[in-house]
Parts: sequence; C-alpha cells; structure tokens
Amino acid sequence: MAKHWADFQYEIYLHGMTGTVPRLPTDLTRLERVAEQRLGPGPVGYVAGSAGTGSTAVANRAALDRRRIVPRMLRDVQERDLSVEVCGRALPAPLALAPVGVLSIMHPDAESAAARAAAAQGVPYILSSASSTPMEEVAEAMGDGERWFQLYWAKDREVTRSFLHRAKAAGYTALFVTLDTPLLAWRPRDLDQAYLPFLHGVGTANYFSDPAFQAGLAKPVHEDPNAAVRHFVGMFADPAKTWPDLAFLRENWDGPIVLKGILHPDDALRAADAGVDGVVVSNHGGRQVAGSVAAADALPRVVEASAGRLTVLFDSGIRTGDDIFKALALGAKSVLLGRPYAYGLGLDGQAGVEHVLRCLLAEFDLTLALSGHSRPATLTADDLIEESV
Repeated sequence: MAKHWADFQYEIYLHGMTGTVPRLPTDLTRLERVAEQRLGPGPVGYVAGSAGTGSTAVANRAALDRRRIVPRMLRDVQERDLSVEVCGRALPAPLALAPVGVLSIMHPDAESAAARAAAAQGVPYILSSASSTPMEEVAEAMGDGERWFQLYWAKDREVTRSFLHRAKAAGYTALFVTLDTPLLAWRPRDLDQAYLPFLHGVGTANYFSDPAFQAGLAKPVHEDPNAAVRHFVGMFADPAKTWPDLAFLRENWDGPIVLKGILHPDDALRAADAGVDGVVVSNHGGRQVAGSVAAADALPRVVEASAGRLTVLFDSGIRTGDDIFKALALGAKSVLLGRPYAYGLGLDGQAGVEHVLRCLLAEFDLTLALSGHSRPATLTADDLIEESV
C-alpha cells in the first residue's frame, strides 16, 4: 500500500509505545500560546501581531470556520494522491511555506532551517526579500528543493533588477510579488514595544549583500551600519507603484510571476490582462489593513474573475488540515502557510518546522479521505455549506 501523509499519526502512536510523545502540540492552533510562553515578547509579538485591533486576523479565521465540510460516504479513498501542479512545477501536496521575513528573531538558524525543513518534506519554500539570510545561502541549504522568491518591490530599480538576477542564478523558479505592503501598517503590538527589527539591521541580509544596494552607500556596510539601515528604510517600499510598472518585472524575470495580496476581482482581471501567471488571495494575515475583507470571503470572487486565466493560491488564516480543504474547495490551487511554521521554528528549529508540515499534511490527508475524496482536484464548493452569521 502506498505511503500517505496520514501515516504520520501512526508514527506518533508507535513512538508513544516507548514513552515518547511529540515535543510540540499536534493541534497547531496551540503553537502561538506555547511560543508566547517560551519566546521573547518582541519576536512573538512581531510574528503574531496584526494591524489595528486585529479584526482582520479574526475575520480570516471566522470566514474559514463559518464554512463547514459536508462529508460523503462509500467512496473509495484507500489510495490517495495529494499532488498538484503549481507554476509549472509538480508538487507532492497543495502547500508551500509563505514568505516570512526576519526569521532570525525566532531562531538563529533562521530561513536556512525553515528551507531545509521544506526541502525535506518536498514542500516549496518562498524566501522573503526581508530575510535574515542571503538568498544564495538559503538556496545552498535547500539543495535541490523547490524554491520561490518573494519580492518587496524597492524604489531603486537597480536593486530590484539585481535581486531578480540573483534569485534566478540561485535557482528560484517563481517570483512572488507582494503588493499589499507599500507602507507598514499601524501595528500596535510592535508599536507598544517600539520593536522593528529592520532598524537594527535584522531582515536586511539580501540588501546588505547586494552590489546594487552597496553602490548607493558612501561606506561599506560594516563601516557604517547605521547609514546602511537608513538607506534600506528609504528605498524598501514604494507607494507610487502602479499596474504599468509590472512590465519592468516581466522584462527582468523569465519565469512565472505571481501577485500576492489580491482581494478584489477587478484586480484579478488586471493581473490576468498584465500577463502574470497567478495571484495569491491574501490580506497579509491581517497585518496590513484593519477591517479588511477576510481572505476566504474574497477567494470565490477572485477565482470567478480569473476564469482559468490565472493560478489562484490562498493564504491568511491557514492553521489546520480542514482549512486547506476549504480553501481548495473554494477554488484555490494551493495554500501558503505562514505563522504556524514560524512558531515551530522558534520552538524547535528545523525539526519544529518539519513537525508543523507533517501535522498539517497528515490532517489534510485524513480530512480529504474522511470526506470522500482521494485527490484535491475533486473538491468543489458543493463540498461546503456556509453557516449564517
């Protein structure tokens, strides 16, 4: 019989016969609480925090919870295949690790540990521009693992061009362009602690190692790190960018381009007309616009507007295997996982991230089977009902 992701539960039970239990919770919704107990308030607050009162993050969860699965019986689910194709790449499951920056605040092995964990499970890793580790080092840590690069679109065109060329040379196969962060949102949890890692040169590794960035400095980074930080802050994001600027990215990137942060169907139409390959329906996990529409509520309209012209991915609120099921049933091709793997990293390094991935995919595999499905492609909106508010 073929091995399934769900077999992880029996591995846990067998270890239990020798008195060994998991180091981290298998209910991934508990990870944030454990992280707050064991890790520093600044780092945990930075990962867990949201814009304003946190209402958008709450809405993300409510939108997923409001949708309920309707299981079907007496269907052959003995053999299951969770594989999908995204951005022209064959993946073992509809899951990738979302770009999360400044991971060194959670664990000294930072992005390299998360990337190794993803590679070990065959899951794509999306490296943030704002990583604590240069993109080339993360690529080396992953070996042949599938890796995608996330771009925070800088004001300086030459820095952006350099990032794209470096990423391509390091084996990153798809470009994810985050559109929803032209400015940092009002985030009280960080503001109350005056905690912004970038001002201390954390999360700037790709910039400080970049020749185009260095060309804009009067002195090398190590001679005047404060000047390097000021230069970074001045060019990190650009609120003046508009749709025609996408042409520059296509001129400098010959692989798939995915726009992250799409919530309105008209923006999906503009993305398709611009010739990009996909979109991520996302509100940045509630970190950017307080009071925003929940990502799961936006997803069906974006899928409809895309009309098969775009690959539609989803993030913002994924915590469990049934969340993945629901997102796929609403039309997403795959999902991105963010905060839970960051907590796993902070609590147990690479092993913690692998634990999170294996738990999530085991739960999804079981949810799929117990609901009468053997592969993601058979999921549709008919497999859900929406509870009235």
